[in-house]
Amino acid sequence: MKKTLLVAIFLATWVSNAQIKYSGTIKDSIATPLEMANVIAIDTLTKSIGSYGFSNSKGVFKLNLKANTTYNIQISYIGFKTISKFIKTKQGDILENFTMLEDKMLDEIQIVSKMPVTVKGDTIIYNADSFKNGTERKLEDVVKKIPGMEINEAGEIEVEGQKVEKVMIDGKDFFDGDTKLATKNIPANAVDKIQVLRNYGDINQLKSVQNNQDRVAINIKLKEGKKNFWFGDVTAGGGSSPDQGLYLFQPKLFYYSPKYTINVIGDLNNLGDVVLNRRDVRNFSGGFRSQSPSNGTNLSIASAGIGFLNATARNANRIETKLSAFNFSYAPNKKLDLSGFLIWSSNSNGQRNVNQLDYNDPNIPDDVTDNRTDQTSNTGLFKFSSIYKKDFNNQMNYDVIGRFSNEFRTDNASSQVIGNNITEGERATPFRINQNLSYFYTANENNIFALEMQHLLQDEDPFYVASLENNPNSNNDGFDDAADVLGLDKTVNQYFLEQDRRVKSNQLDAKLDYYYILNQKSNLNFVGGTILSRQNFDSRFFQILDPNTGATLDPNPNIQGISNPSTTNDTEYNFSDVYAGVRYRLKSGIFTFTPGFTAHSYVSKNTQFGNEFFKDAFQKILPEFEMIMQFKRSESLTFSYRQRVNFTDVNQIARGIVANSYRSFFTGNNDLLNGTIENLNLRYSSFNLFNYTNVFARVSYSKTMDPIAGVANFIPGSVVSTRTNLNAPFDNESFNAFGRIEKTFKKIRTSYFSSFNYRNVYQFFSNNTTRSKTNSHSHRISVGTNFNTAPNISLRYQVAFSDQTNTDINTNVSREFKGVTQSPSINFDAYIWNSLTFKTNFSYTEVRQNSKLQNLFKIWDATFAYRKNKDAKWEYELEASNLLGTGSRASVNTGNVVNSINETFILPRLISFRVRYQL
Repeated sequence: MKKTLLVAIFLATWVSNAQIKYSGTIKDSIATPLEMANVIAIDTLTKSIGSYGFSNSKGVFKLNLKANTTYNIQISYIGFKTISKFIKTKQGDILENFTMLEDKMLDEIQIVSKMPVTVKGDTIIYNADSFKNGTERKLEDVVKKIPGMEINEAGEIEVEGQKVEKVMIDGKDFFDGDTKLATKNIPANAVDKIQVLRNYGDINQLKSVQNNQDRVAINIKLKEGKKNFWFGDVTAGGGSSPDQGLYLFQPKLFYYSPKYTINVIGDLNNLGDVVLNRRDVRNFSGGFRSQSPSNGTNLSIASAGIGFLNATARNANRIETKLSAFNFSYAPNKKLDLSGFLIWSSNSNGQRNVNQLDYNDPNIPDDVTDNRTDQTSNTGLFKFSSIYKKDFNNQMNYDVIGRFSNEFRTDNASSQVIGNNITEGERATPFRINQNLSYFYTANENNIFALEMQHLLQDEDPFYVASLENNPNSNNDGFDDAADVLGLDKTVNQYFLEQDRRVKSNQLDAKLDYYYILNQKSNLNFVGGTILSRQNFDSRFFQILDPNTGATLDPNPNIQGISNPSTTNDTEYNFSDVYAGVRYRLKSGIFTFTPGFTAHSYVSKNTQFGNEFFKDAFQKILPEFEMIMQFKRSESLTFSYRQRVNFTDVNQIARGIVANSYRSFFTGNNDLLNGTIENLNLRYSSFNLFNYTNVFARVSYSKTMDPIAGVANFIPGSVVSTRTNLNAPFDNESFNAFGRIEKTFKKIRTSYFSSFNYRNVYQFFSNNTTRSKTNSHSHRISVGTNFNTAPNISLRYQVAFSDQTNTDINTNVSREFKGVTQSPSINFDAYIWNSLTFKTNFSYTEVRQNSKLQNLFKIWDATFAYRKNKDAKWEYELEASNLLGTGSRASVNTGNVVNSINETFILPRLISFRVRYQL
């Protein structure tokens, strides 16, 4: 009897929880299938979403519903009347077809607001609460859980394999759209909707005449309670580590209203929690997009700054961060928008790196170096922007952004070849100011004009000093052979070398586009523009004979392969490009064709020491072609071909000696010519919300003709080199491919990523030429859960292979270098009893070179946080990083000249207690 009762209870439970399939088609009044229509089933008893989905390209939809349940079925599609119907499910599947009628009232916006995902044209809208389980604190925690989105290693958001161009909050740029600042600082509980804007164009007048399929932006919609009120949080904390006490203070305050916005971010900590590192600050473009590459010319204004190492918790043993950031926007009226920011960032860190150097040339002795670095970068950034829209046909933008820095660095190094007690120091106070002026005018429905001008002013003054021990009574010191070549005085007890540089750059980039719209499916784009650049390079390399008296020596070097080498530079480099071109854009069925070309007249000239002149002038036509195949609204294939001309800058042509380090001395080549690059690119994207499968893939091939290549002359028996460059007689080639497939099974999210890179380049050593072929490929597989109430776990395994073969083309002798790095990891998070948050992650990394184990390291972090409930103002958090006390990590690096195993010492075990107050 008991068994019969248990069986009956089981069958009743199974019947009540059994699922049936509810499917059908959605078409318009003329029987055309409607793709990406929103379908939602609301349980009439619980008033919750029972299931939701989307129609595919054939208009087919399907939902999994519980049997014996009453649902309100709602179907919506932009531009059509919403369908609302009640159904009662039984034990069998249900098939039902729908016809939607046009309606311009767009009432579906409110109907589908509860859906986790909705689609409106090129915009995908995610309901943030549908992807939260209570453990999220910042925007990045939510983004990581959304299908098709991820945070890359640089902290930037990627959508469908494309890097997000900017982040906005309620339509206003957040610090000019910087994605890393947004993900690290915007509170998760303030986010209502995440809108992914595909085919993004920031100029409305140009959206219909440009291809923007490679541009993606994100707009964050705030919850209603966060508007017209200050919101954010303030976090303070302290702790301990084996070496020092720990501190943290992070106020993050935001105010948003329809007329103005204010964002304030502060950060003071020594826990390795870096919001903006030095590289982020230097790459902070403020939304500037250079016009030159799009028209075929690459003119690289390189940085002559000092060689700072980027610091994170996983490559530094000391990090101190100070950040103050203020961002505002103000709309005094409907026509004018003003915005800007002020940022001050101070990053101070210490690093230690032990390198095992295996040189590809057997005549160069292998080396082991130990470098201890202390560096500080203080940088101020400002930007002011204005957008004036007189009417829909007239828009004028003006932006100015500036960066001012004070940076210094000290290295204490040792080398098995050169010796111990080597000291290096660098300092610089560079500044950079960019201005942008643009005007967009629509004369009538067939004629659009766009004028864009950018100006760059840059001033850099890096100063370098090195100190190396010397025995004046011996000629066997590690640096003596280099001293002979450089013409130094060897009778001193200590080599003091100094390098002073000043590089000034002034560049104007202007172009005018005219768009003539032929019809609804085609238009012509005529473009004309110019690039004018001027750079001045002054430097001096000298030896300090006596630091007490200040006596100096201007060396008289004798460098192989370089005639009349000089220790000073006085160089002026001028470049101009005047160009015109035309592009034709045609839509035909699923295809969009955009062929075109630009015709250029180039002039480059440089003057060195006031009496050495070089000039090169030529004309070139650069073809380009793009084809987009839009199979469905959610599936496309894009092919592009582009030819570009690549020019260098003054740092590569100034022929006087420049000391880059005590191991490397560089002389430029004033006869350098341009290189030509051909690039083919193929990109596939499929974002399928019907079966929750996303596929992204990209293949590219690049060939560089007359590339600028380095010539390394190593001093016999030494690791010190003198380097120059030339236009190589061989072409460089590279092939890159990557792909990712992501599949969601209810609450289980799986993904597989794979990449392959092939590179064929040439390196020149004195009279020898080496061909370097590199094949590398990596694979990453992951599976994770996304439950709203239950704990979540994520498993990932990543493996990377590198295989480099270096062949002397004269003797055909080859050397092979292989490396393998594999890293499994696990992440776990849970929100318990509506008050306790627990997060932990563990990773294990193994590094092998030529099948030999070189290093393995384990990292384990954990966080416990308590708050009374989700709406509580106060939260208390205990955070521990590197719980296992791992002291260092290793990486295998392959290069044209040297292959290395780099051991990097990292932050020790850090345990801190934090208190967070939520506004």
